[in-house]
Amino acid sequence: MTVYFFLQQQVNNREMIKSLREMVEKVLSFKRKRRIAVAWAHDPNTVGAISKAVNEGFAEAIMIGRSAEIVKTCRSQGVDEKAFHIVVADNEADASARAVSLTREGEADVVMKGLVGTDKFLKAIMDRENGIMKPDAVLTYVGALEIPAYHKLLFISDPAVIPFPNLDQKIAMAGYAIEMAARFGVAKPKVALIGASEKMSRHFENSVDYAIMCKMAERGQIKNCIMDGPLDLFLACDKKSIEIKGVPTPVDGDADILLFPSLESCNPFYKGLMLFAQAELAGLIRGTDKPVVLMSRSESELSKYYCIALSCLMA
Repeated sequence: MTVYFFLQQQVNNREMIKSLREMVEKVLSFKRKRRIAVAWAHDPNTVGAISKAVNEGFAEAIMIGRSAEIVKTCRSQGVDEKAFHIVVADNEADASARAVSLTREGEADVVMKGLVGTDKFLKAIMDRENGIMKPDAVLTYVGALEIPAYHKLLFISDPAVIPFPNLDQKIAMAGYAIEMAARFGVAKPKVALIGASEKMSRHFENSVDYAIMCKMAERGQIKNCIMDGPLDLFLACDKKSIEIKGVPTPVDGDADILLFPSLESCNPFYKGLMLFAQAELAGLIRGTDKPVVLMSRSESELSKYYCIALSCLMA
């Protein structure tokens, strides 16, 4: 039994994706191309990222916007615009609607935000009649962070969509993150419900939600995970802190997923890591029929490239 367990662990370790580059290699192994509809595809980082994905062979690009600007941007980046299919749109809202429409009609597999404002882009995604949001779904964001100082990928939610998630939204966020982690080969991720302290307190409203979620996970209502919280970041991600603080937790300083209590806590967390710790992020909007790539207009070409690869993994 011990030998079998050891061999099974070796198999599981080989299957687990431990870096964003390994994620790309996994996508390449599928040997298929996903069609990416890019709304308002005028910015250099988006053009560079989608060109890299096309050249590597796992994506095809539908670039939507003002054709002259798309061609100008391509040439400024040394990219051959003939590698893309260009669809003309007069403004940001029109470009977003066309990208969503192409996806609804099966002409594209992924919708991606280009230089368009987030509000206009999400309005097209969430349109009741013509959007691609699943009925009664929670729209949220899940990202995979590669941090040089951490020994594996770290999934986070929600840095982009829900300002202050309620209990139902937190449950949905956890479910989406668990689902994404499974695509990376993490069969039973450790989910840390993040707070300023590990202590339950009436001063922190999230404590009650976290207690309910932990009981749900214990009873199998939130499936395929090990969950605990509230936990601070040290207890979630640093084994030495478990010994120092003497706080037993099944997450054991080895979290796969961090679920934050607010956008205002999660967003600065990941941006700080990207700015000061050379982290990279691949993330997607969840709660939609097809993958949606939404990145800040100032995000790096590499992060946008990783988001495209993630969309192809999840499609």
